[in-house]
Amino acid sequence: MDSYDPLRDYLSKQNLTELTLRLEEIEDILGFALPRASQRASWWEKERNPENARPQRDAIRDGGYEATRLPDNKGVRFRKLTAKKFIPKH
Repeated sequence: MDSYDPLRDYLSKQNLTELTLRLEEIEDILGFALPRASQRASWWEKERNPENARPQRDAIRDGGYEATRLPDNKGVRFRKLTAKKFIPKH
């Protein structure tokens, strides 16, 4: 089990086209504090190169969403992927 699986599972149960979670809510879902790198927008956004894959990005995508860090650095916006974009890895 990957440490970001709880986030994947949480997102996969959501029916909303878009939802926003505060960082504290994400940490509660995961059961641990997010790393300092999570303060950078690039940590959340989808990878443009498969060599740059990260477990948190995989979990978000496998949960059916893509993520964008909010400008206030207090939360993350998740947008539902379209059927074409959503191809889970499992």
